[in-house]
Amino acid sequence: MEEAGFITGRVTLLDNFALGLNFEVMASVKLALPSRENLEAFESIVQNWSEVIECMTVTGAVDYMIHVVTTDMHAYDNFLRDKLLGSALVSDVQSRIVVRVAKRTTALPLGLVSDRLKSS
Repeated sequence: MEEAGFITGRVTLLDNFALGLNFEVMASVKLALPSRENLEAFESIVQNWSEVIECMTVTGAVDYMIHVVTTDMHAYDNFLRDKLLGSALVSDVQSRIVVRVAKRTTALPLGLVSDRLKSS
């Protein structure tokens, strides 16, 4: 699979609770003006926010969904005020606090592409 280019990297999975990173939020982010330049600028600054572990452009009423991990609600409030809302690019944020994770995996559904894997 490595030779075929399917493997892009290797990681170690850490237990966020054991590390004291007990607070997770899924936040929808709307930009003030979703121009190409502003999308690229937002994607650039989010790279420097260690609290954001995923950032995805989405369709619909918002521009991005971000997955934020931090220590507690106060730390999230600081992140929200200082970074997200502190950026002139952002016009609105809707936060959804993660109460329980029912499933979390990094495994892709390889059974859906088994024919392609066999041919490589």
